Amino acid sequence: MLEPLFYNTPDGREKVEALVNRRFVVAEGVEEKVESIISDVRASGDDALVRYARRYDSPAFTSDAIRVSESEIDAAYSDVDDGFPALVQRAVRNIREFHERQLPSSWMLTRENGAMLGQMVRPVDAAGLYVPGGSGGRTPLVSSVLMNALPAVIAGVKRIVMATPPDERAGVNPCLLVAAREAGVSEVYRMGSAWAIAAMAYGTETVAPVDVIAGPGNIFVTLAKKLVAGSVGIDMIAGPSEILVIADETAPARFAAADLLSQAEHDPMATSVLVTTSETVASETCLELDRLLAGLERAGTAKESLEANGVVLVVETLEQAVDMANRMGPEHLELLVADPWSLLPSIRHAGAIFLGRYSPEPIGDYMAGPNHVLPTMGTARFSSALGVETFLKRSSVISYSRKAFEDEAADVMALAGIEGLTAHSLSVDVRLDSGKE
Repeated sequence: MLEPLFYNTPDGREKVEALVNRRFVVAEGVEEKVESIISDVRASGDDALVRYARRYDSPAFTSDAIRVSESEIDAAYSDVDDGFPALVQRAVRNIREFHERQLPSSWMLTRENGAMLGQMVRPVDAAGLYVPGGSGGRTPLVSSVLMNALPAVIAGVKRIVMATPPDERAGVNPCLLVAAREAGVSEVYRMGSAWAIAAMAYGTETVAPVDVIAGPGNIFVTLAKKLVAGSVGIDMIAGPSEILVIADETAPARFAAADLLSQAEHDPMATSVLVTTSETVASETCLELDRLLAGLERAGTAKESLEANGVVLVVETLEQAVDMANRMGPEHLELLVADPWSLLPSIRHAGAIFLGRYSPEPIGDYMAGPNHVLPTMGTARFSSALGVETFLKRSSVISYSRKAFEDEAADVMALAGIEGLTAHSLSVDVRLDSGKE
């Protein structure tokens, strides 16, 4: 499928520029369709949710099925493998341990003149989490439940809502329900795509609105989040999955190939890139891709992805490889080199960084603890992984004594005068006058 390219050739430079300047392209008319769906849900509420569910998910869907009952979640424990709850609990423990370190503190400082200033950190009241259906419920995205819910729980959010599409029988995979319970989700709703985002943003008769919406999804979900942003907070606008593997001559080609495939199997639009200083590793990785591809359940998707967006690039030095990584700002960056820690200080832009041959990207997806909801399409240049702060807000606290006020009153009035805001100046001046009475 792939042939190595060389960085210092016209084809190599063209490919690098294409990777650096990649963009999330939306087909014409899709955003208008999403706007229409959102408007429909705002106007018709539950009726719209039922209509869309019947059309796209479950032909016999009714309004009574929108919310998953607590008894259904209880029953789900009997429908999963015996070891599944314990498996989820192990992942929960690791994810909690990592994200608890992210909690910021409220703080206060006091100046000598009596001014007290501070920052108060508080969670939002309600968070909405979107979890894709996963092949009609056949491949439940358990990790998406955990990675979205646990930061909200740790942030202190009291009401955590999960939306996921129903299957053809209006069911939800029991693995998702067990994961939701174990992660601390408060409410689960059977609703998918753009109508789920609209319901969480604006509310319906059954679904109360939330303050922040997080979670991955298809183009309809992504555009819906973009369109409701401002009415609610969102985590990010995420594009297709991507991975950049930097490898030297010590890298096992089979490892590199498997790691590229781990992203290629997600989506035909996924981007999988190997940048290596070794022509041998480059050639062997291309061969391993062909060998390993045949054994994948999602071989068709992975093949389409690699043919459209796969790159194997040979560079002269690891410094060149790091420079390319910083220009690309990949979602996942693997340092499959003899001394990965020596490269780490030079990495400026990446969603998550995996060091060494025993830190493959799927470890981060499921068990390590850091969040797998990451910036894509180069947005790692200015944004970060989903975390506890996604569900928190900061309020400034200001308390001035009479002396502190008088110390700075003239400066405030001077700046207000420069800006032409005389009422601002008046607000200070009347207080100065009050001291003379």
